[in-house]
Amino acid sequence: MATYKKRGHKPKTKEEKKAAIEQESTTAEVFNTLDERASKTEEWVSKNQKYIFILIGVVAVVVLGYLAYNQYIVKPKELEASNEMYQAQVYWEQALNAPQKDSLFNLALNGGEGKYGFLDIIDNYSSTDAANISRYYAGIAYMNTRNYKEAINHLDKFKPKDEMLGPIAKGNIGDAFVQLGQNEDALKYYKQAATINENEFTSPKYLLKAAIVALDLNNAKEALTHLNKIKTDYPESPEANQVDVYIGQAEALE
Repeated sequence: MATYKKRGHKPKTKEEKKAAIEQESTTAEVFNTLDERASKTEEWVSKNQKYIFILIGVVAVVVLGYLAYNQYIVKPKELEASNEMYQAQVYWEQALNAPQKDSLFNLALNGGEGKYGFLDIIDNYSSTDAANISRYYAGIAYMNTRNYKEAINHLDKFKPKDEMLGPIAKGNIGDAFVQLGQNEDALKYYKQAATINENEFTSPKYLLKAAIVALDLNNAKEALTHLNKIKTDYPESPEANQVDVYIGQAEALE
């Protein structure tokens, strides 16, 4: 089959020839510039390749070192800490249901039968997840043994990774401040507990506590804000059944 080859357009007028020459000149200039830049880059790489290889080597060492550290130090330490914490958890869980709680909570905190307590885990495995959760356990143990300052200390340092433990930790700090007679601090933590990871269980509970503390501080306006939020957002919660009584108190205070 015959094929048709289209010929390129040839400039005919002087203006077209001049424009074509200028275009070729510009194109050549661009390529020359690119060539020059490429040459300079090659020259720079050639001149500094020793340092480039050193930098690559350093990065490789850092990455491999990080991977090795996680594999051979962090993970085994996490496992060891979790194993060491087991007996303290047993004491803590037993204490929740025991009539005489103090002795079991103290064993959970300080250890027994040659095993670590939560305080030992915090001291000896400070960078691990086990140490972090030990702060929560220790805080609740101190709450139950009425050592409220230590409870606040540990719960405030706890970094929650669970959606429910975060509000509960903040709420317990609020409870501790109430026991210490520091209602303004308690109100701050109840508000945090109610608003972080909002849910049907913890949010209305701590909104109600915030409202009650606000009433004790003669802050009727803030109390009404929390009470109305329970009524609007959590009408099916057990706390909603108590709201009207406190709303009446707040309105009387206003």
